[in-house]
Amino acid sequence: MNGRFKASGGAVGGGLLVAGTTSDAGKSVVTAGICRWLVRQGVRVAPFKAQNMSLNSFVTREGAEIGRAQAMQAAAARVEPTALMNPVLLKPGSDRSSQVVLLGKPVGELSAKGYHDGRQEQLLGTVTDCLAELRRTHDAVICEGAGSPAEINLRRTDIVNMGLARAARIPAVVVGDIDRGGVFASFFGTTALLSKEDQALVAGYLVNKFRGDVTLLEPGLDMLRGLTGRQTLGVLPFSHGLGIDEEDGLRVSLRGAVRESVVAPPHGAEVLRVAVCAVPLMSNFTDVDALAAEPGVVVRFVDRAEELADADLVVLPGTRGTVRALAWLRERGLADAIARRAAEGRPVLGICGGYQMLGERIEDDIESKAGVVDGLGLLPVRVRFAAEKTLARPVGEALGEPVTGYEIHHGVAEVTGGDEAFMSDDQGRSLDGCRTGSVWGTHWHGSLESDGFRRAFLRRVAADAGRAFVPAPDTGFAALREEQLDRLGDLIEEHADTGALLRLIEEGVPEGLPFVPPGAP
Repeated sequence: MNGRFKASGGAVGGGLLVAGTTSDAGKSVVTAGICRWLVRQGVRVAPFKAQNMSLNSFVTREGAEIGRAQAMQAAAARVEPTALMNPVLLKPGSDRSSQVVLLGKPVGELSAKGYHDGRQEQLLGTVTDCLAELRRTHDAVICEGAGSPAEINLRRTDIVNMGLARAARIPAVVVGDIDRGGVFASFFGTTALLSKEDQALVAGYLVNKFRGDVTLLEPGLDMLRGLTGRQTLGVLPFSHGLGIDEEDGLRVSLRGAVRESVVAPPHGAEVLRVAVCAVPLMSNFTDVDALAAEPGVVVRFVDRAEELADADLVVLPGTRGTVRALAWLRERGLADAIARRAAEGRPVLGICGGYQMLGERIEDDIESKAGVVDGLGLLPVRVRFAAEKTLARPVGEALGEPVTGYEIHHGVAEVTGGDEAFMSDDQGRSLDGCRTGSVWGTHWHGSLESDGFRRAFLRRVAADAGRAFVPAPDTGFAALREEQLDRLGDLIEEHADTGALLRLIEEGVPEGLPFVPPGAP
């Protein structure tokens, strides 16, 4: 199969844009699935998303911050993630402003209006340069769009959907979520709202999350082809438990949300209940995926104090607004409930912003500009926000087990006491975090993905909580993630027209795609 693609040496590799009728239509899943399917055919493939708005991010080996979805897609492609794969990352700090991360480094805060009034358009050259470099060094690059390409109010400054496709002359397929309903209208309306030049790049559609007998769908697909002149390149079935990294913490369902990667009975006599406080601007909530992957660990997101009553472990996750999250915890009575837990010796874990909130004091003239704010006072830690963001991939030990993680934070912690450090080097010297009683805190995202450490931590939690819970001895988070990525590849291989996808990637935009009126106004 690889022989059909160009050999490296300066030639430009193939490209494809995976657009969507809406946000959450399945673009990230489809992009990852195409990457995994291609790499299994021997194709050197890379993912790309020109502009990503997400509070779930990752740190590459070179110390660049990118969206976690692109890191997941790189894993699907079996390549190391780099800043080239997500040159622009927007991290919301409110409904109207975001931190702009360019090529992995923060360059400032911008309002939505300021970004779309000029800054975004200026970034098109950077974006296309990154894509060109990836196409030069790979056989194929699978690009993920954002939102919908038919957001006509933003088309002039678009650098991630049809603006990117036009600049790079790559074909686009549009993904629609049929589980939401209205998929035919969404496909037709998306196409008909694009300009003639943009429509010329829309080569087909992919139906996502279909339930039932596909033969009942086929008459509609035939009519859609008659109306638009474009075929549907696949009908992907609804699939439970894929467990891939979510892109946007702002849209996570709070009430009764449970994230489980596996469905298995507990290894011991009892389950372990984990309550994650769904703080405002919650970031990197994917940290708890590794807990949910353990048989017998039940993870849910909560936003009321009474929901902590039966929890064996309470997690305060990261947040883009630490001071704002503190106020939210106090307003809802969660702060008092967490303090009572700590006094009773019941386990609490804070990660990144959650760790900072557990401390005694926060001095913030950077993020919230609130000055000195009292923390929850459960850990002997004082935090000062620095202008420069810490971006790192640390390695250490905890509870006698090796741990890896990644750091993304402005807050600098000064630990003034505690029972022990959380993360240490191989000489036992403190690297990060601390513990006081049953309250733990660390800046390290992703640490729970280290299997030995996760099991050791859960044993401590179960002992402190008085639960007869025993971690399974053979749960491997990396292996589970690989299985999930293979399932995405299987979805594409078994339910998409892979021949048509290959032709688009190799040969580019097909000739003669008809115009669907009325076009962009």
